[in-house]
Formats: sequence, C-alpha cells, structure tokens
Amino acid sequence: MVLNAIWVGFFLIAAAVGLFKLVVLGDVDVFSRMIESTFDMAKASFDICLSLAGVLTLWLGVMKVGEKAGAVDLLARVVRPFFRRLFPEVPPDHPVHGAMILNFSANMLGLDNAATPFGLKAMQQLQELNDGRDTASNAQIMFLVLNTSGLTLIPVAILAYRSQAGAANPADVFLPILLTTFFSTLAGLTVVAAVQRIRLLDPVLLGWLLGLGAAVAGLIVLFVQLPKDQVETVSTLIANVTLFSVIAGFVGLAAVRRINAYEAFIDGAKEGFQVVIKILPYLVALLVAIGVFRASGAMDYVVDVARYVAGWFTSDTRFVDGLPTGLMKPLSGGGARALMVDAMEQHGADSFAGRLACTFQGATDTTFYVIAVYFGSVGVRRTRHAVPCGLLADLTAIVAGTLIAYLFFG
Repeated sequence: MVLNAIWVGFFLIAAAVGLFKLVVLGDVDVFSRMIESTFDMAKASFDICLSLAGVLTLWLGVMKVGEKAGAVDLLARVVRPFFRRLFPEVPPDHPVHGAMILNFSANMLGLDNAATPFGLKAMQQLQELNDGRDTASNAQIMFLVLNTSGLTLIPVAILAYRSQAGAANPADVFLPILLTTFFSTLAGLTVVAAVQRIRLLDPVLLGWLLGLGAAVAGLIVLFVQLPKDQVETVSTLIANVTLFSVIAGFVGLAAVRRINAYEAFIDGAKEGFQVVIKILPYLVALLVAIGVFRASGAMDYVVDVARYVAGWFTSDTRFVDGLPTGLMKPLSGGGARALMVDAMEQHGADSFAGRLACTFQGATDTTFYVIAVYFGSVGVRRTRHAVPCGLLADLTAIVAGTLIAYLFFG
C-alpha cells in the first residue's frame, strides 16, 4: 500500500505541477518533457536490466561455486550468532546467511555490481521462508533496509568522480562518507529493530555492533595516516583484492574438495536472465514515475522550499545547493549521480556544495530502486514498513551528512 501511494503520488504531483507551469507560467513544453521522460526512463530501465543480466550471470555462477564447495556455509557460520538475533525468523543453519554476508561485504567495499547478485540470491532464499508470498517478511525488510542504508567503507566510485572533476584531494570526502553511512545504517537497523521488537541490547548483538564500530574506527585511523594522494589507490586496491579473493577462494576450495567448479558455475549462471525478467516490470514502473516527477520540475520546487525554510533558522544555506543529490538519491541512483556531477561543475569540486553532494551520493543506496529490484525479483507487492524505515535511514544520512560536512569543510 505504501509503495502504491508513493507511485500514484509521483504522477499526481507531477501532473499538478505540469498544469501549473502550463496555465500559470506558460511553459508549453512541460508536458513534452514529461512524456519524453517516460520513454527515456523506460529505456533506461531496460538498459539497466540488460547490463544487470551479465553481472547477475557472472556472480550467481560464482555464488553457486561457493555453495557447492562449502565456502558460503563457512562464512555463514562466522556470522550466525549475529544473524540469528537480527533475523530470528531464519533457521540458524539456513544458507541465506552466506548470501547476506557476501552482499553486505560487497556493499561495504563499494562494489555495487557484485552486491546486487548476492542480495537477489539472499532475497530469493528469504522468500522460501516467507509464508505470505506477496507480503514482505520481517527478515526481508531488515535485510532490505540494511541495504538501502548503504553502509560503505570504501567509496571507490565517488573518489573517481571527484578526481575526474579536478578535486585537489579527491579523498577528502572519505571520512565524511564513512561517518554518514555509519549513522544512516545504525538508524535503519534501530528503527526496524524497534518495529520488529528485536532487542538490540542483547550481549551478542551489542558485541557485534561495537566490533563493527571499532572496525570503522580502525579503518579511519588507517586512511588518516596515509598520504592524501594514496588514499584512492589503497582503497581501490583493497576493494579489488578482496573481490578477486572471493572468486579465487571459491574456485580453490572447489578444487580441493573435487567439485566440478565449471558445471556449478553454469548451473548458477542460468538463473541470471530469469531474475532480470522478473525485475523489469517493477523497475520500469518506479523509474518512469520518478522521471516524470523530476521532469515536471517538482523536485526543483522541493529544493526551493527547503532553501526558504532553511533561511528561517540560519543565514548559511550553502547546504541547500548540495541537497538535490540527497533528495534524489532515494529515488534514482543515476539521477543523484548526475546531480552530484552537476553540483561539482556549477560550484566546483572543492566547494562546500560539491563535497556535500558527494557525501550524500556515497552515504546511502537508492531506496526505491532496491525495493523495486529486490522485492520485484520475488514478487513481493506489500512492503509493510520497509519504505518508511528505509526513508528514515535516508533522512538520517541527509541530516548527519550536512552536520558532518560543516564539521569537516566549514
């Protein structure tokens, strides 16, 4: 119901803004832009699925090799005490634990292309445990919100964009992104736990959370000590070595246990195209609605209102220039990326707005895209509290990111 209300709301608001621009402002091209956006976003949805097909084929094949070799089960055993409390509906020995840890690990390293196949595999396995076939389970919602909150330890792509934009130190947003994404993930986890009555003060959960916090702190210390011009190189190296180690480790373990890794890969890879077919209708529906909302100019009005309201409380409204990226990120990853690049072009890569836009872009995932892809892959239509919890994590990222940017960049 929530997703339906949001989807309908995008179209109705866009229609109202379009009529206002046509009748009052005399903008005769507004509806042309909106119609053009529907075709553009439908094509973009197909292009995303087409590119996703290859990635899914690769990583679902790798995942199957890991399953047959027992590597995924070994990973699952490590995190089982933590996941048993965070996902109480999931049996302790269920293989979904391995898929989830691979998904979270890829997200932390900023490897979106690798994270999505693992996430889709996990969502399919969680669906096998779901009694309400078209209604999201508690475990699915917790898993999805942790994805949308976008815990990222090494934002490789953001550093690359800043380098291309001519930033004096592309890695100067590393710590702000790390802190912002940590707070948004903590907020998402806390609100879902509250709704689902999961006791976060459990000694095991608390120990894991404190351990993750210590790991984040350790990573911060590591990168603070590195020369500024080496941060991007080292972070990229860590991400790539870790990713290839997963592939090599799975294949190597399969060889040791005399598993036919090639046949296992082919069996897993066959699932890739079938998953893409299931995703496409959901992705088209959401991206078209988001595109129309943006093309109508509604997003511009939202930013103008935010600037006006901010002026009541402070004379320093520089953050509003970076706000469009934060507001767009839950709706469209590509749109947010374009707004981030635009902010750096308009205000400069080393401007406050440029750095803040990069922080927003790196701190969370695209909530509605993740919902469309993950829930769409298993036919879930009733998302329950997934959307509000995910958006609350996004709001936390906007607030925390703004405050942290003022702290780091003045």
